Amino acid sequence: MSEQVGATPARGSLLAWVLAARPATLSAAVVPVVVGTACAYTARGLRLGPALAALAGACCIQVGTNFANDLFDFEKGADTADRLGPVRAAQAGLLTPRALRVGTFVVFALAVLTGVYLTAVAGPAVVVVGVAAILSGLAYTGGPYPLGYNGLGDLFVMVFFGFVAVCTTAFVQVGAVPAVAVWASVPVGALATAILVVNNVRDAEGDARAGKRTLAVRLGRRAGVLEYQALVVTAYAVPVLLLALSLSGPWVLLPLVTLPAGAQLSRRIAREHGAALNPVLVGTAKLQLFYGLLFAAGLALGS
Repeated sequence: MSEQVGATPARGSLLAWVLAARPATLSAAVVPVVVGTACAYTARGLRLGPALAALAGACCIQVGTNFANDLFDFEKGADTADRLGPVRAAQAGLLTPRALRVGTFVVFALAVLTGVYLTAVAGPAVVVVGVAAILSGLAYTGGPYPLGYNGLGDLFVMVFFGFVAVCTTAFVQVGAVPAVAVWASVPVGALATAILVVNNVRDAEGDARAGKRTLAVRLGRRAGVLEYQALVVTAYAVPVLLLALSLSGPWVLLPLVTLPAGAQLSRRIAREHGAALNPVLVGTAKLQLFYGLLFAAGLALGS
C-alpha cells in the first residue's frame, strides 16, 4: 500500500504513529465498505449503524495490520536503510518494537469492539469473519509462515479487501449477501491487489535479499507487470458485465471515466523501475479510491 509523509517526525510522537498507520492506505479499507453499502442499498437494506460500524472495524483492522507489518518487516530485516518506499517507523527508530506491539493490540481490540456490535446485529457469522481478518492481518508478515513472504500476499488482499470486505458489509445490513455484492467485490479487490503488486515489483530485489518470496520475486518482474495489467483490465470488465447481466443499470459504467488513468498506470509500471514506481503506487491507490466511489455511486443510481 502507499503513503506520503512530509518531514520525519520526532521519536514516539503522534506524527510517528500517524506515519506507522499509513493513512494513505485507508482508502483500501474505506472503498470496500462504501461499495458494500451501495450493494445493500440496491437490495433495499441500507442500515446506517451497521455501515458505520463496518467502516470503523475495517479501518481498525487496516491500521492494526499496518502496525504489525511495520514491526514484523523490521524484525525480519525486510525494512532496511536502503528501502525504496516511504519511511517505516520501526526501521527509522521512530517507534520501538514494544510500542508497535502495544499499538497493534490496542487497534485490533477496537476492531473487536465493533465486531461485538455487528455480531449483535447480524449474528455469529461476523465473529468468524472478524477473527479470520485479524489473524490474517497478523499472519501477513508475522508467524511461522508469513503470507507476504511466501507469495500469498496477493491472494490475501484479493480475498479480504475484496470478497470478504464488500460481502460482509452488505451482509451486516441486509442479512444476506446479494449477488451484486459478489460481483462488486471483484474490481474492489483487484485494484487493492494492484496496489500491492506495484509495491512488490518495485521492491523485488530488496525482498529477494531479505528472503521475502513475493510473486514478483518468484516469477519475475514481467509476471508482476502482467498481473497488474490483468487486475486493471478485470476491474473495468466487471461493470460492463453487471450491465450485460442486468444486475445494474447504465450508471454502473461510471467507473469507466477513470479508464485513461488505469491505462496510463498500466503503461508506466511496464517501463519504470525502482523508486520511479513510487508515483505509480500513489496513482494506483488514488485510482482505487476514485474508481470505488464512482462504482458505489453507479450501483446506487442504477438500482
